[in-house]
This record gives sequence, structure tokens and C-alpha cells, in this order.
Amino acid sequence: MTQAALATQIAADDSDAEVGLEASIAAACARVAPLWPLKNFVAVNPFLGFASQSFAATAATFERVVRTRILMPRVFYRQALEQGRIDDAALTQAMQLHADTGLDLERLKQMIRADAPSGAPPAVVATVAEVLDRLAEGDRYVSLVAFMIDEISAFCASYFDEGQANWPNPARKLKLYAAWRTLAMVDRNPEVMGIRGFRKSVASLPDDPVKAIGLIVERLGIPVRAIEDYLVRALFDLGWSAYARYVGWIAELDGRRDDTLLELLAIRLAWGFALFEARTDAAFRRAWAQAMEEAAKLPFDHRLDETPELAIDVVLQEAYEIVFRRNLIAGLLANATGAAPFHRADRPAVQAAFCIDVRSEIFRRALETAFPEVETIGFAGFFGFPIEYVPIGHLGGGAHCPVLLKPAFIVCEEVKNAEPFEEAEVLGLRLLRRRVAKAWKSFKVSAVSSFSFVETGGLGFAAKIATDSAGVTRPVPSPNVDGLDADVTLRVGPQLAPGRLKGRSTGFAGSQAVDMAEAVLKAMSLNGPFARLVLLAGHGSTTVNNPHASGLDCGACGGHTGEANARVAAAILNDAHVRDGLRARGIDIPPDCWFVAALHDTTTDDVKLFDEEDVPAALVADLARLKVGLAGAAHLARLERRPLLGIKDAANADAAIKARSKDWSEVRPEWGLAGNAAFIAAPRTVTRGLDLSGRAFLHSYVHEQDRDHRVLELIMTAPMIVASWINLQYYGSTVNNGSFGSGNKVLHNIVGQLGVLEGNAGNLRVGLPWQSVHNGARFVHEPVRLNVFIAAPEAAMDDVMRRHPGVCDLVANGWVILHSLRSGGTDVRRCIGPGVWEAASHE
Repeated sequence: MTQAALATQIAADDSDAEVGLEASIAAACARVAPLWPLKNFVAVNPFLGFASQSFAATAATFERVVRTRILMPRVFYRQALEQGRIDDAALTQAMQLHADTGLDLERLKQMIRADAPSGAPPAVVATVAEVLDRLAEGDRYVSLVAFMIDEISAFCASYFDEGQANWPNPARKLKLYAAWRTLAMVDRNPEVMGIRGFRKSVASLPDDPVKAIGLIVERLGIPVRAIEDYLVRALFDLGWSAYARYVGWIAELDGRRDDTLLELLAIRLAWGFALFEARTDAAFRRAWAQAMEEAAKLPFDHRLDETPELAIDVVLQEAYEIVFRRNLIAGLLANATGAAPFHRADRPAVQAAFCIDVRSEIFRRALETAFPEVETIGFAGFFGFPIEYVPIGHLGGGAHCPVLLKPAFIVCEEVKNAEPFEEAEVLGLRLLRRRVAKAWKSFKVSAVSSFSFVETGGLGFAAKIATDSAGVTRPVPSPNVDGLDADVTLRVGPQLAPGRLKGRSTGFAGSQAVDMAEAVLKAMSLNGPFARLVLLAGHGSTTVNNPHASGLDCGACGGHTGEANARVAAAILNDAHVRDGLRARGIDIPPDCWFVAALHDTTTDDVKLFDEEDVPAALVADLARLKVGLAGAAHLARLERRPLLGIKDAANADAAIKARSKDWSEVRPEWGLAGNAAFIAAPRTVTRGLDLSGRAFLHSYVHEQDRDHRVLELIMTAPMIVASWINLQYYGSTVNNGSFGSGNKVLHNIVGQLGVLEGNAGNLRVGLPWQSVHNGARFVHEPVRLNVFIAAPEAAMDDVMRRHPGVCDLVANGWVILHSLRSGGTDVRRCIGPGVWEAASHE
């Protein structure tokens, strides 16, 4: 081979290696699930990047690569067996699902009585930090691993800060890796802590993060087989990886490329590289060489027969879920065949649409008891309007739609029936109040004035502290109130000329409003007859001293309350021009029908109605009856929720539950979506009268009205996915709160206004607090995957899965358990994969 040919071959090999490295980096980054910031914290599936492989294989991946569990401890299943929550029939069925484990019933029951052995599973892909930790026998003060995490976390907190820090990061205008490297090359702190040559190691790395990763992988001698797994292991060391993935997620929605997560990966590997170069002793080098030998032997798949102890726990988890699913199916079948039928009136007295949120199931059932003439409807709480909502006096707003979507419209709040000068006055007053509040807060927390403020002003807050502690007043205003008593409305409707907001169109123009209204009504299976009053109830939560408060609001509204979406939907559907357009398309809303927006407070179960003064005089009596029914339903819902909240006195339930929303010491103001386990898309007649204990997402769907199955496709690709995200976040935060949750909320400290630390330093925590899934004595959330029941033709669901690989992965790989409801709910079949359905067991 000539010298020129050799040079060409070397260049080609280098190019292939670089392409392979970039593919490994992309694959590793895709494994990380995003973490939304606190201001719009929403549930996210922590296993999002693993949906393309089975639940069981993912359990093996996490144990071998990430070194963490996604199953409950063995003792949990043992107790379930003793309590009858698992039986022999379920164990037998679970073993049939995992025949490759080679287990038999007697051996399995013997193994249940023994605890799983401790220690790392075989063929673990180790990082430098982990090898150091092993040598130090887990002593965080010796291993420097905790120090590394603290340092990276502190840098990320200052770089991503959204206004909490008084002294901003001086390099934050640079990209993440460049900013870190600029500061790290002059930072003596690591060397003081014993990492020799840290600045020199950082300076020796390339400016380009991809090249830096390539150089580190080469110098560390990572086997080619283990490169992707090594990168995954490094990313999962950092909670900030999830936030960096969120930054990229938002960029992707805008059609942009973002490399923040890649650059954070380069930072994490650079730290490991510095630790590697600082340790030249023989003990470490031997340990590292052994770790790389083990990594080279890592199998290409993750079969359960290679991890027998894990296989036992996977089978036990399957059996636990089988018993739950069997009981749920039996309840559905009994309700469909034995319950007294609900006879729908030709025209219901009231139709009330609530979010599909599991907390709405309790309230809907209570409303149907207190007001039997009502017909309740379930639909995603953003009511089909993907909006960016801009409160009055703000220059920008938040996305009030599922995080899978990008807002299509901007809706602005304005003063109702006001002249331009009056609205300007209100805007000016609101902006002035915000500026004064911001200046006052800056004064209170600044390094110079904070101590003098406490010394001179502390006693002045004694009365406020006393009334807040007694629950007479709130420590902060209600999150649903801006603080200004202005009569406001929303700028919506095609009759208004579009405004402008930062160069973007606002409002709905042309036929947009009619198009949206038609789509929403069809998606709700609400094509008529229409009641005289149609309630559209969004939902939100009112709590204090709760960093994760937005996680109790509406996930379909992007972690906001559903007030804006409900008011937009009502305004559009009440508009005469829109109704004319709908009538031309075959949807005739009678003149005496009126849509009323409302907000269901899931903490107190109060329902607030909006724009009551706009309700026609002829419907005032109807509105009064509805308010009586809502009040009765609220009382019944509180009585049902009372035992789970630990309130013993039924007579005092209303006051006690309302007090929780004002109590700044209450770590469990409500249980949120704890217990969620099912998603049912069917006519309400299938579930009406069935007590689902606030554990089911209920979506109204009548497939006979959905001839082209577009609504079915929407349900399976949006609400079902969101419900799965919620379910798996609760699952992860229950089975392993240390890895997928945020720990003890009483130790939380907000960082950067983005997330929380558990204590005064450490990693960014993801997921739900321990108090969201455990009441101090037992788990309130049961770790079961989402059971989906849809009353639709199986062939139509098969078609949706074939056209949407992401949906197919969730079903075929066991992340959701899909069933069909046939013959009015009297026949239930389970989907194994597209085109493969089998009878579902209920005995």
C-alpha cells in the first residue's frame, strides 16, 4: 500500500470511528428522560429512553449498566403473597410470560422467602468515579465521588439559574462545556481536595466537546462494546442530565438543534478523566483494568436467564400486577352486566366535562350521586386548545398544553369592558406592584442588607407568622390569583382583530376557531343533544410551601391550572360566529345552550365558576341548581378522600381538608395522582356506577361517532401517552425513590428556581418526593403499570399502532397493558402486539 493510500485508509478509519462515537453519544443521550422546571413541573416517564425494549430487559439494563433497580425489594412481594395480593394462579401465569427463566412454582415460592443477595450484578460497566468509590469502600469523604457530583451540580445551578442567584455565573454567555472549561482551568478547589493536576487535565482536552469525549474514551481504554453503556452510566450519575435533556426537548419542539446534554456529558467525562490521571497508584490501575475487562464481556442483550435473582423479582412483579388487573377486569365486567343501566335523557339537564385526571373520577362519581340528572364527560384538561396564556401585565406566558405539543395560539388576558386608558392604568399598576415586590425581595436576600432586615423588621412579622401557622391566613397568595382585583377576561374569538405580542399573532383568525371547536366537540364525543348548561371544568391545586406544587396542577395544561383553557373553550363555543360555522358542518348547538368555564380545586374539591354574569337570564335557575349539585359533590368527594388523608372526624372533614391547602407545614396537602393504574376510553355508561377509587383516567369516547378513527388515533397518541408518563413516574418514584424520585421533601432546597436539592448540596433530584407516594407507614401508590381499556374495534387500534411505532413499543414491550372493551364492556381482550389479541383473565 502506497503512503497516500495508507493516509487515505487512516483518514477513513478515523472518520468511521468519529461517526461511531457520535452515534454512541446520540444513543446514550436519547436514554435520558427530560425534567421540567418547577414552574411547570409535569410528570415524565423516567424510562422514556428505554421504550424500544421490553420492561424485563430494561430491568436488566438498569441493574447491569446504571446499577439501580426498577423493581420493589423482595420483601414487598413476600408480604403481598402473605396478604393474598399474589396467589399461585398469578405466579403460574407470570412464569408463563417469562418461560426463559426456567422457574417452577415450588422453587419460586422458596425463593420468595429468601432475600435477594446484595452486591452488584455481574458484568457492570463501571466509571472511574465508581472504581474510586469501591476502593474507598463507599466513604464519601475519601472517594471524592460525592465531591465531583457537588462541584458539577454547583456549576450547573449557576449556569442554568433563572433568577435565584444574586451573583450570576460570569461565563454563562458561553456554551455549557466552554463555560465550565473556562472556569475549571482557574479553579483550585479540586486540587485543594486532592485531585492533583486537575487544571492541567482540563486544559489538555479539546475545545470541541465531541472530540473531548473521543479523547477521554480512548485514554481510558473503554472497550468498543461498552462505550455507549459507559456514556449512559455517566449521564445517569447526574440529575442535571434530565434538565439538560429538557432544554434539548424544548429546542426540538421549535425545530432547533441543542447540544446541552452532549456538553454536560463532556463535563462529566472530563471530571472522570481528571480523577483517572490523578490516581497513578497500582491499586487503582489494577482495579480499573479489571473493570475494563468485565466491560468487554458485557452481553449484547439483557436476558433474564443470565440474572436469575432479577428474573425472580420480575416474575413476582408480573404476578402482583396480574392480580390487580384481574380484579379490575372483574369489576368492569360486573358493572357492565349487573349494574342498573343509566338511561341517557334526550336532553340532559347539565353536561359537565372534567379532565381525565384520576382525581376527577372521584368528583364525577360524587356529582352523579348528588345531581343524578347530570351527564359527566372526560377529556384532557386543556380542552383541545394548545395555547400560550399571557396573564395581564406580563410580556410572555406559559404553554398550556401537553408537553408533547407546541402551543398553536397565544391568548392574552385583558380588562373586561375597559377603555384603552383604563386597561393601561391596570397594566401599569400591576407592573409597578411586581417591580416593588421584586425590589423588596432583593433587599431582603442581598448579602449586605439581609441581616439588618431581620434584626429590624423581624418582630413586625410576628402577627403574620401566628395567623399563617394557625391557618387563618395564607403564607403566600393563592397560586390561582395574581394579587390584583381586576375584572379580567380573555382576548379570544375570531370577531376580534389579532393583536401582536413580541411579533407573534394572538387570538384566533379566520376559520381557526370553528376548526378548533369542531375538533374539540368531536374528540369529546359531544355532538348533541346539548344540555342547557355545559360545564367545562379545568383543575388546579392550592397549596403553600410546596416546590412541586405545579405537579399537582394539570399535566395536560403543561403543569398549569386549567382555568385559561376552560375559559378559552367556553368563550369560543359561546361565540355566535363559531356556532354558525359549526351548524354549517352539522353540529347544531341550540341557542339556549351555554358553556360555563370552571376550575376544580383538587386539594379542597371546591369548584369555582367563571364569568357567571355572562350566563343568560333564562339559565340563572339552571345555574343555581348546578351550583347546589357541585357543592353536594364536593362534600361527598371530601368524605371519600378523608380516610386516605388521615382525617378521622367525618363531621369536620370539609374544614380539615380545606385547612390543608393553607398549612405551610403540611407535607401531604393532597395525594395528587397517587394510585393511578388504569386508563379507560369508553362511553360513560361503561363505568358509571363503578367505584374506581380515584385510580382511573376516564376519557369519553364513542367509537360509532368516530368513523375515520381520527379521534381514536388522537387518544392513543396523546392522552394515553401522557397517562403512561404519569403512571411510570409514580411507579419509578415508588420502586426506587433514591434514583427516580426527589427524596424527603422536608429537606428540599430550591436551586436556580429550576429544581430541588435534598439538603444544602448534592445532585439535582428528579421525580416525586417520598411523601407523594408513602404516608409514613405504607405505600399509598401501588407500583403497577398502566392498564388501558378502549372501547374500539381491535383492527382500528392495530392500525394506529402500526402507524405510530412509539405507541406500538409501549404496548408490545409491556409498558402499558392494552385491552379492548367489546359488546358494551362485557367482553375484554388483551393486546399482545398489533394483530395479536387474546381473552383477558378475570378469574
